Amino acid sequence: METRVAVIGIIVENPDSVESLNHLLHSYSAFIIGRMGIPYPRRNISVISIAIDAPQDIISALSGKIGRLPGISAKTAYSQISPAQPDKSAK
Repeated sequence: METRVAVIGIIVENPDSVESLNHLLHSYSAFIIGRMGIPYPRRNISVISIAIDAPQDIISALSGKIGRLPGISAKTAYSQISPAQPDKSAK
């Protein structure tokens, strides 16, 4: 199955939803490349980015589930590189 690389940007405005978010991310951990979280106390929010390599339907499902959590919003940016393209750095 073809996979895509994407970044899911997450804004957490409701700290009560963090436990549900972490549980959700754990359930997709096989696809997650890395995660970076930045608390921003001045605005009382957290900013999280998730790098993921998964089939597009998996990425869309995760992003949608995250966005349905109360006080959490998510947007996804996909890589333009198709999995069928050769690696230009390999020689």
